Amino acid sequence: MKTLDFWFDTVSPYAYLAFERLPQALEGLSYSVRYRPLLFGALLKHWGQLGPAEFEPKRAWTLRQVHWQARELGVELALPAQHPFNPLALQRLALACGDVDGLPNRRVVEALFHHVWRGGGADVSDPARLQALQAELRPALDPQGDEVKQRLRALTEEAIALGLFGVPTIAFEGKLFWGLDALPMLRAAMLGDAWFDGPWNEVARPQPGVRRR
Repeated sequence: MKTLDFWFDTVSPYAYLAFERLPQALEGLSYSVRYRPLLFGALLKHWGQLGPAEFEPKRAWTLRQVHWQARELGVELALPAQHPFNPLALQRLALACGDVDGLPNRRVVEALFHHVWRGGGADVSDPARLQALQAELRPALDPQGDEVKQRLRALTEEAIALGLFGVPTIAFEGKLFWGLDALPMLRAAMLGDAWFDGPWNEVARPQPGVRRR
């Protein structure tokens, strides 16, 4: 069985769509997924970039495109009342619900994504909604505790060290696959496509701590 690392931040609609699409994209393959929360904002800061929702023309295009993609995939999607929003509470809650390996399972990640993208346009950060979500998930750890905070920081630092620059990113056997549209490429790699032995896969990944503009 092959192992995938699915790096995500609930603020990203592309991460949500990739999460929903992954079982269909990899149908027939034997694999397990480790869901790894991080803070997308920290990736952007490290690489000196703005997020796609941080300047209006790109924000407008992004929201238009993801709604079209959701329709094409048959996935329910409703823009939350505020976007972008601060996803810190949700990312911490994901880790507070971690299983034996300290990572959330698919059920937990689904609940978090649905809170954001299937909330009927409600405020993601509404205290009553967050309280209800936490009651539903029943985390084993305190989402505001030092252990969870440190774990989220460590995962984000690990992602940067690996060369991640966006979400979703799926890591498979040392290769990174960024974005919803990379799922067919991931499938090909998992099937042993010979292209992945070629020269395009010799490109060195960014070194930790090095910023590129």
